[in-house]
Amino acid sequence: MKVSGIICEYNPFHNGHLYHIRNTRQNGATHVVAVMSGNFVQRGDTAIMDKLDRARLAVKSGADLVIELPVQYSLSSAEFFATGAVWLLKSLGVVDELSFGSECGDTDMLARTLEVSERAAAERKDEIRSIMEKGYTYPRALNSVISGISSEAAAVISEPNNLLAIEYMRALKSFGTSIKPYTVKRKSAAHDSIAPTDEYASASYIRELISKGVSGIDAISAFTTPLWADEVSKAVRNGETADINRLERVILYKLRTASVKEIANLHDVGQGLEHRIYGARMAGSLEELLFTVKTKRYTMARIRRILLSLLIGINKQDMTHLPPYGRILAINERGREILAAAKGKATLPYATSIAKLSQKNSTTRRFAELEIRASDIYGLALDTVNSAQKDYKAKIMLDLE
Repeated sequence: MKVSGIICEYNPFHNGHLYHIRNTRQNGATHVVAVMSGNFVQRGDTAIMDKLDRARLAVKSGADLVIELPVQYSLSSAEFFATGAVWLLKSLGVVDELSFGSECGDTDMLARTLEVSERAAAERKDEIRSIMEKGYTYPRALNSVISGISSEAAAVISEPNNLLAIEYMRALKSFGTSIKPYTVKRKSAAHDSIAPTDEYASASYIRELISKGVSGIDAISAFTTPLWADEVSKAVRNGETADINRLERVILYKLRTASVKEIANLHDVGQGLEHRIYGARMAGSLEELLFTVKTKRYTMARIRRILLSLLIGINKQDMTHLPPYGRILAINERGREILAAAKGKATLPYATSIAKLSQKNSTTRRFAELEIRASDIYGLALDTVNSAQKDYKAKIMLDLE
């Protein structure tokens, strides 16, 4: 039994994801556990489809067990995103390998880049700070410094999936886990690419097709599996796809009624950013708000994550705790074998019921409270608004196919 972990969003699942899972299996994985973002994703956006549907389809597409990444970690920087997900895999106690995609496809090269990055961050703090004071993001400043140390490392971290891969490896190192990294060279369109490459297209490109409604649905079948194409088509017809723009008024309302102190207490807000966000509170649209706040230093994704955190109620204190449980979103027979092997080894509780998990202590209650609130808000972003408290009512079924 070899258990491989995959950290994902499947927003939506495409042929590149299928290639990744198949390659992981070919590398010897007999069982695959996925840690997946829920209804809000790392780019600071709503997931295109509900997490339970995406998890169910993930199990039908090669995963055996899908565990939810808590919303405060899915709506966070690459560092926290990776930390939360790796923690859940480590805490299961039976994961042998972490499999992830990267542009370079070389774990040794990624390890060397991580070493250079850590050395630069520790030894060149003043230089990095000086660059950031000119208005650049920390990753840009770090990359600039690394360029003067190693051209190889600079080239590696210039690619988005390499950068995330390095954060996965940093988390593995930080936790001192025995989980081994394994990377699959991306065989798909570039991250956020606006054009497909043969049968591969980025999730961004596919979401753009989905946003066109019925007219764009037929086109996605070339870039995903028939099952996902059919399910996405059904979701569009039934009004079950989400769009952050449908949350525009509630985001504007929340910001207009928030205090500077409340904004300052949001995760990833610092260096006076709260005043910039507060100063934009009278914007008349979400687009205007985003462009008013955005600078070279504050990316659009970061601003969206902050605004969604404000809406959900995620604060700095919520990021002082690692995930206290693993909420199971979907599972099959092999997934049950993973849980059976984890019995007596797992250091966290893993269960399907968020109500049950919430009763452990004050930390689990808070995590569950945020998750339920996030799902209730997500329901307002759907084409057809759904009822609240869906997380409590969710029935996680065992896939016997």
